[in-house]
Amino acid sequence: MFLAESSIQLVPDGTLLLHLLMVALMVAILNRTLLKPINKILADRDKHILGRVDEAQEMLQLKEQKLDDYNAALRKARSDGYHLLEKERAQALKQKDERVRAFKEETSSMVAEELKATQNQEGKVRKELEGQAESLGAIISAQILGGSRGQ
Repeated sequence: MFLAESSIQLVPDGTLLLHLLMVALMVAILNRTLLKPINKILADRDKHILGRVDEAQEMLQLKEQKLDDYNAALRKARSDGYHLLEKERAQALKQKDERVRAFKEETSSMVAEELKATQNQEGKVRKELEGQAESLGAIISAQILGGSRGQ
C-alpha cells in the first residue's frame, strides 16, 4: 500500500483544470502588467530608432543635394572664370594688335617722311653736282681748249 500512495497518478483529475485556469489567469495578468508595457516600450524604441534612421537618411539626402549644388556652383564659377580669362586674353590681344598696328603706321609714316627728305636732299645734291659738273666741265674745256691754243 505504501507503494500505491507514493506513486504518481497519471489520470487527470479536477486539479488539472484548476492548474490550467491558474496558468491562463497568470498569463493574462503578466501580459497586462508586464508584457504589454515592455512591448510598448520596445515598439516606441523601434519607432524612435526608425524615426532617427529616416531622419538620418533625409539628412544624408540633403547633404548629397547640397554637395551636388556646391559642385555645380563650383563648376559654374570655374567656367565663368575661364570665360573671363578668355575674354581678358582676347581683349589684351586686341590691344596688342592695335598697338602693333599703330606702331607700324607710325613707323611707315616716319619712313615715308625720311624717304621724302632723302629724295629732296638727293634732288638738291644732284642739282649741286650738275652745277659743279657744268662748271668743272667748263673749266676742263677751257684748259683743254686754252692749252691747245697756247701750244
